[in-house]
Amino acid sequence: MSGSRLRVRDVSGAKRLFAFFALLLALASLARADCLDDAANYYRLDPTLVRAIAWHESGMRPLAVNRNSNGSVDVGLMQINSSWFPTLARVGIAPEHLWNPCVNAYVGAWILSSNIARLGPNWKAVGAYNATSPDKQLRYANQIYARWQALQRAGASH
Repeated sequence: MSGSRLRVRDVSGAKRLFAFFALLLALASLARADCLDDAANYYRLDPTLVRAIAWHESGMRPLAVNRNSNGSVDVGLMQINSSWFPTLARVGIAPEHLWNPCVNAYVGAWILSSNIARLGPNWKAVGAYNATSPDKQLRYANQIYARWQALQRAGASH
């Protein structure tokens, strides 16, 4: 390769999510716990925090579905809200892909990582995973914090 240069691009945001969606198709047989840890590590998140959110959101059930009073639907392991469907569609992730616990884990970790990038590494970013109003964000963050503490004590991330 003399005379040629290797080009490296900064792949971020939705492009980064799409790249890992393609990888996930090959890794679909991994256990959901591994997927949670892998997704957390990829987005540089605390694996115990991601696991706490999954436990709180779905009880670790990859086929969980919840209908909300506003008409939206939460699906899968990380309970991805249907308001994300248009954004995910732009990178090739259809709603039915969210039944795959690995895809769901990576999407949930991406959402949390995006909140942290926007709001900072704080509990408000965690609260924003589930809610838009400050009161609901605080309540949610407190619930996740309690679950995170319990998982930390149990050594669940290792």
